[in-house]
Amino acid sequence: MSNKQYKPGQIAPRSGQYERIGSRGGRSGAEVTVTKGEPMPPTPKRGESYRLADATKHKGGR
Repeated sequence: MSNKQYKPGQIAPRSGQYERIGSRGGRSGAEVTVTKGEPMPPTPKRGESYRLADATKHKGGR
């Protein structure tokens, strides 16, 4: 998906699965679900961030 990284506490621009990225850019394999407009959760280690791995797909409607 996107290469943009989000720090803990930043507001999620889209709903979806966000992968935790290590302080040196390595992938952790750990993912969290975050809803659009909610803050990113804290990370276990200092300097980690999140990257959108899989955006939620919504059907059009209402």
